[in-house]
Amino acid sequence: MIKNITVIGAGLMGHGIGEVFALNGYNVNLYDSFPAAIENAKKSIDNSLSRLLNSGKIKKEDLNEIKSRIKFHGNLDEALMDSDLVIEAVPERLDIKTSVLSEVSKKTDSIIATNTSSIRISEIAEHIDKPERFLGMHFFNPPVVLKLVEVIRGEKTAESVFNEVYNLAKSIKKIPIKVMKDTPGFVVNRISGPETLLFCFIYQSGLAKPEEVDSYIKAQGMPMGPYELFDYVGLDVIKDLFDYYGNELSQDYKKCTVISDLVNSGKKGMKTGQGFYKWENGKALIPKTNPSDKINLMDIFALEINEAVKLIEDGVATPEDIETGVKYGLNRPFGPISVAEGLSNREVKDTLLKLYEMSKFETFKPAKSIDSGNLKAIIHKKISVPEVQEKKNKYIIEEKNNRVLKLLLNNGKNNLITKELVDELNDEIDMISKNDDINVVVITGRDTFSAGADLSQFFRNSADFMKNAERVERVFDRIRKTGKIFIAAIKGYALGGGLELALACDIRMATRSSILGFPETSLGLIPGYGGSQRLYKLIGMSRAVSMILTAERITGERALDYGIVNKLFENDDEVMTYAVELSERIAPVSVNLAKKLIYSEMNFDSGLDFEAAAVGVLYSTDDLREGISAFLSKRKPDYKGH
Repeated sequence: MIKNITVIGAGLMGHGIGEVFALNGYNVNLYDSFPAAIENAKKSIDNSLSRLLNSGKIKKEDLNEIKSRIKFHGNLDEALMDSDLVIEAVPERLDIKTSVLSEVSKKTDSIIATNTSSIRISEIAEHIDKPERFLGMHFFNPPVVLKLVEVIRGEKTAESVFNEVYNLAKSIKKIPIKVMKDTPGFVVNRISGPETLLFCFIYQSGLAKPEEVDSYIKAQGMPMGPYELFDYVGLDVIKDLFDYYGNELSQDYKKCTVISDLVNSGKKGMKTGQGFYKWENGKALIPKTNPSDKINLMDIFALEINEAVKLIEDGVATPEDIETGVKYGLNRPFGPISVAEGLSNREVKDTLLKLYEMSKFETFKPAKSIDSGNLKAIIHKKISVPEVQEKKNKYIIEEKNNRVLKLLLNNGKNNLITKELVDELNDEIDMISKNDDINVVVITGRDTFSAGADLSQFFRNSADFMKNAERVERVFDRIRKTGKIFIAAIKGYALGGGLELALACDIRMATRSSILGFPETSLGLIPGYGGSQRLYKLIGMSRAVSMILTAERITGERALDYGIVNKLFENDDEVMTYAVELSERIAPVSVNLAKKLIYSEMNFDSGLDFEAAAVGVLYSTDDLREGISAFLSKRKPDYKGH
């Protein structure tokens, strides 16, 4: 049972979170390494409690008891003493958070939460001892006033920990929502991201001036326009968010460079006296002007609805929790689900397509359910979210597009090959083998393909280690035995076990800057998942020997020259376009038989005999007749797989 709370970081969020717990009967240790931060926290808490007292929200006789529950510390070990829950509230930078939390996790066995507003929990968890006790607990600013808390499950968060912290949030009179699947920005900030991107685009492209847009938004009853709000929050904060989303969500966020330009020139908004506007005495000097006609509320509503639908489709949160999150996190009377109830699918889709045509930002394209006319069905839960949620995959995310299945490796930023990931891959191959609606499978990663096997996995002895290698070899080998085309889309690193997974695929594509190699011999190992056998058959003995024995790493461009990869690509869309086109023109039965021939270990004469027999089998198939008919009619074939 949680009774004692330690808050790391005594800044605006940290001391606010500590005050919330003290107000609700919990003992709080508030830690900060900077004495000035502690002193500021004491004054801020005193001022806040005085306001609550004057407004009648707390009683005078309770004031001293509430204050007595908060202890201030400059020594981390003392602050962690007897703690049941540690909440980190340091600045929103991954390097700072991981440094602090790594140290904390080594000093305590308590539950650990981060108050990050956007950084993926699983990314931070890579630096935490016993990550099953780690999760997100995102309060909104100011914590004493705003009711919402996002409780975020990381990929390794234990269910019991997730539920305990969710109930804890209720006990401090907050309204928690469950973020069931880790994603950048979680719910509220994720939904706000595309509209922030839109405002950046409007300014950068010169469609309207900041004061014109702000004038329009204020005329709709909002206290601040977007550009005034950006300045108030801090353009450096917006820049960091765009940098992170650009790496984690979409390259679109990197295309908006104007905010970086302002920050790099020292214009960070209110804190520096200049951002989009000049600031004096805490107020923006905004020129008076007529409202812009380049934007309307429908644009904002459509983007918020679109992002909400994506979260539902991805199994991140329920429609109810999304609605609650936006209402209470942004202090609004309604959220995007309520707005969607009053709009038609066509209105939302047309608006999104208009914004996409104007900007060419993929982020603005309609979500799958909206594109297919199922907006109301998805928010009313009349159609199921993708199979990935139903199966509760943790390490592989499915995305289906026509007859192409994309498998996105999702095991941390390095996509390490673990027992659990291999188990999920094996299950995926089971499903793919039985599914006649899948012709092509693309295996890739978010930022990197895979940096290899997780060498920190526990094995009892050498026999156990060998059995694991045999198990992975068998699963990878199932790819060549499956009658579908497998494409490895390599970006970032494809090292060790990651490269072995790619070699097991039929076609390999890579970016020019990808790094491929077998570092095993430099670690006292050898390629153990089939790489020593597949590589030399693919590129010849001489080059294979050189790569494996020297642990040489090569770029995607050089891998194309070696013959390891078949094509180079610039982005994910290029891979998927190729895969969809391939799936439409290749007959499944012929692919199945061709793979059996190509990968067989038969001698030449036996291979020729099998080839002739296979041709005879194909002669009687409907696919062959359809292929010839389509060729003669100059149309695309419609293969059924029989």
